[in-house]
Amino acid sequence: MNLVESLRAHRLLAIVRGKDPDAALNTVRTLAEEGIAAVEVSLTTTDALTVIRRARAELGPDALLGAGTVRSAADAERAVEAGVSYLVTPAVVEGLTAFGVPVLMGALTPTEIETALAQGADAIKLFPGSLGGPGYLRALRDPFPEVPFVPVGGVDARAARDYLDRGALAVGVGSPLIGDAADGGDLEQLRVRAAEFRKVAAEESQ
Repeated sequence: MNLVESLRAHRLLAIVRGKDPDAALNTVRTLAEEGIAAVEVSLTTTDALTVIRRARAELGPDALLGAGTVRSAADAERAVEAGVSYLVTPAVVEGLTAFGVPVLMGALTPTEIETALAQGADAIKLFPGSLGGPGYLRALRDPFPEVPFVPVGGVDARAARDYLDRGALAVGVGSPLIGDAADGGDLEQLRVRAAEFRKVAAEESQ
């Protein structure tokens, strides 16, 4: 799978993190039903690997199902064994290219971005995006015009539109999209929010 091309097509990455494994799985399922193609299950989710295995079995081999908060090669190994098709890190992590799946690697500063690229990152997770906002992404585009950036952290619908306007490959969205669904909250409200974010992504892809 070409992660960059997939994110360019969908422009939205949903980040699931919760304390209830069954609710987390229901959240992944609901997102898929609502047309959110790329979903990341954070390894901080309770029993995250089981959630990933069950989601992979339900969604099939072609679903864009990833693991987030990957902080080591050991995390990566367990996640790949559970069935993820890409890895997402909060920071620069060494040794992940050995697992044969794409990596969205966390970085914030120019030095971290260069280091992540040297470590084989397929795209850069600009994190925490809220620290600099869309204006910071715009500033980074000049020295890094070809780098695919995915801002994550505090991305609501308005910020998502601004980031995409300023050249983000896609946006990663956690609580503004997921809400309390992964802790057992209202899935119908999750569907409403999913539709809102899909509309933003579709508008910006035209």
